[in-house]
Amino acid sequence: MATESSLGRSEGEVASGRTYDAIGEYLSFLSVEKGASPLTVRSYACDLRDYESFLARRGADCLSASCDDILAFEGDLLERGYAPSSRERHVSAVKGFHRFMVREGLSPADPSIGIALPKVPLRLPDVLSIDAVNRVLDQDMRADEIGLRDRAILEVLYGCGLRVSELVGMDRGDVFFDEGFVRVRGKGSKERIAPLGGMAAQILARYLDEARPVLARRSPGDAAMFLNARGSRISRQSVHAIVARWGQAAGIKGLHPHTLRHSFATHMLEGGADLRTIQEILGHSDIATTQIYTHVSHVHMREEYLACHPRAKRRPKM
Repeated sequence: MATESSLGRSEGEVASGRTYDAIGEYLSFLSVEKGASPLTVRSYACDLRDYESFLARRGADCLSASCDDILAFEGDLLERGYAPSSRERHVSAVKGFHRFMVREGLSPADPSIGIALPKVPLRLPDVLSIDAVNRVLDQDMRADEIGLRDRAILEVLYGCGLRVSELVGMDRGDVFFDEGFVRVRGKGSKERIAPLGGMAAQILARYLDEARPVLARRSPGDAAMFLNARGSRISRQSVHAIVARWGQAAGIKGLHPHTLRHSFATHMLEGGADLRTIQEILGHSDIATTQIYTHVSHVHMREEYLACHPRAKRRPKM
């Protein structure tokens, strides 16, 4: 919510430095009341500071901005070479900001109300085949606590369909082996459960019994599930490096942790799981986000057919 001091300011007082104050209040709203992640807040801050600078060059600010100003800002993003997804994020931030301004009584009207978000072309996520996943997960790794930790990370990312931030945020108390699930803290600090079984459960149990106690010697009080060599919670950057390194070792260049999550969802769908189940496991708030995997599955099905069917590539004799 807007602060008491901001709501009590006159229009003249708000006008001096009003854009900066309003943006700051909106970012606080996103963080405190909406539970947006620090990364999301930083992204919105950059987008809105960009918008603020653009308005200043046109002799406007957030209170005097018009629909034409916002459309001109979108055109400016296009001229500067921003990708459709980046333009969509910028405009979404601007629209959310102006809605907030009206709701909090900082602006009399929302100039963005009739502006549609830029269309983003459908981009199918990268997905590994089941054989490729097995090449990554089944390869020989270091015969020490680091190797067992790395394998547990890979198995849990793919076995539970987690985001990197969810994996690094896991604590020891978030795993329930008897019940067969892990507790996950997803986007917006929303909690959910994800199934845990098979190889992922077995390797994670081994990691907790054999590897984590060794890694935890330098920091025995740390509740984190996955630790670095210094005994503290592993970072997102380290997980990215681990996945890329073992992907490279399996002959897959540039393997990203999110590719394992995409592969999990696609393989679940191909195995007969319904979309609602996959949506709940992945923590998607909108089923439309999950439906992208139906497109991936169809593309993957055709690729497999062309690669494997003995007559798929033959052409009739003329």
